[in-house]
Amino acid sequence: MLKILPYPSDEAEARIEQIGSRRIGADAKIETRVMEILEAVRAEGDEALLRYTRQFDAPELAPSDLTVTEAEIRRAYDAVDEDFLLMVRTAAANIDAFHRHQLRTSYFTTCPDGTFLGQMVRPVASAGLYVPGGKGGETPLISSVLMNGLPARIAGVPDLALVTPPRRDGSINPCLLVAASEVGIHRIHKIGSAWAIAALAFGTGSVSRVDVIVGPGNIYVTLAKKLVSGMVGIDMLAGPSEILVVADDSARPEYIAADLLSQAEHDPMASAILITTDATLVGRVDGALREQMVKLPRSEIASRAIENYGAAFLVENLEQGIELANRLAPEHLELQVREPLALLGKVRNAGAVFMGELTPEAVGDYFAGPNHVLPTAGTARFSSALGVESFLKRTSVIAYSREALNRDAASIVRLAELEGLEAHAASVRIRMDKRGN
Repeated sequence: MLKILPYPSDEAEARIEQIGSRRIGADAKIETRVMEILEAVRAEGDEALLRYTRQFDAPELAPSDLTVTEAEIRRAYDAVDEDFLLMVRTAAANIDAFHRHQLRTSYFTTCPDGTFLGQMVRPVASAGLYVPGGKGGETPLISSVLMNGLPARIAGVPDLALVTPPRRDGSINPCLLVAASEVGIHRIHKIGSAWAIAALAFGTGSVSRVDVIVGPGNIYVTLAKKLVSGMVGIDMLAGPSEILVVADDSARPEYIAADLLSQAEHDPMASAILITTDATLVGRVDGALREQMVKLPRSEIASRAIENYGAAFLVENLEQGIELANRLAPEHLELQVREPLALLGKVRNAGAVFMGELTPEAVGDYFAGPNHVLPTAGTARFSSALGVESFLKRTSVIAYSREALNRDAASIVRLAELEGLEAHAASVRIRMDKRGN
């Protein structure tokens, strides 16, 4: 299952190129279809939302059912048990505590010449959170509610909207409703796919438009976010999941196999990579993969992912392994080595780093506190995890004094003239002509 590839080598380069070819995209037919959906919602509003929702999700959904009611949320609390509620509240507390360190504050400075400069930090007025339905609503993605909603709430966004496809009977899984309520989400709409993104971007009778849209989804959701980007802010265009494990001879093969499968089960295009200094480890990991795969419900998906986009790269030393990891810039990077802290400072490109054999990627997905919405497809080279800053705006503040303008006017005028922008220059000259007033 896992082929060992010495690195560097031509075989390794070919595999790296194949893994790197996984990019967000679709054929022209899908993109055209998404554009049609967006335009229908823009033109028809709730009528289009109902038509698509009845066609694909809940055939009997009434117009009044597009938005979840307080009564539905109360019934959801009655339907969940105390253990679930405690689990959600504990996970939420961990995520909240971690993300509060990301808050930014406004700052202002006054210079001796009287110039006043600064930056105001403000939350966006509204944010929309997309949460996939998950097997007809029977596998609710609670973690997506927490990871997307809590940073927005901490940022101070006053209006939070959640959109998610309803179950066939028009209901929403009670676990998801309770999680949303615990996060402090103010409105929940029973819509999914590209038409939900359109509703958040354009607004309809039932759905107020938002300033930022975040959250994972299928190719229709991803393309819809791509097409409305610019009209609204988006978090990122997420690609298939990926995990990269750097391991030495101290690593336990059954742990590595389990972690590789934890991402491979997501999607046939997921990437699961091992980089190691120990050639014998690969064979043992491969054996553990085969053993664990038999028990995995999503074994066919995981098998295809590892076959097409998995790899085991054999490197001469851990420093070379980390350099390869930096080149691949994985979404999840695990350091299953004797001294992970010694390697951490060498990591430049990764969405999140998991240190040591007792820190599987899943602890970051659900409970530890850092966000699990991470850059994929090599974009960790220039982008970061979703966080509080994703919902904040920074506004510069500038107030010049007469002394400062007198000092800088000639330079400003000359720069404007060099750029051929005469009105810019004139706006400074006119103030200098009247400086005695």
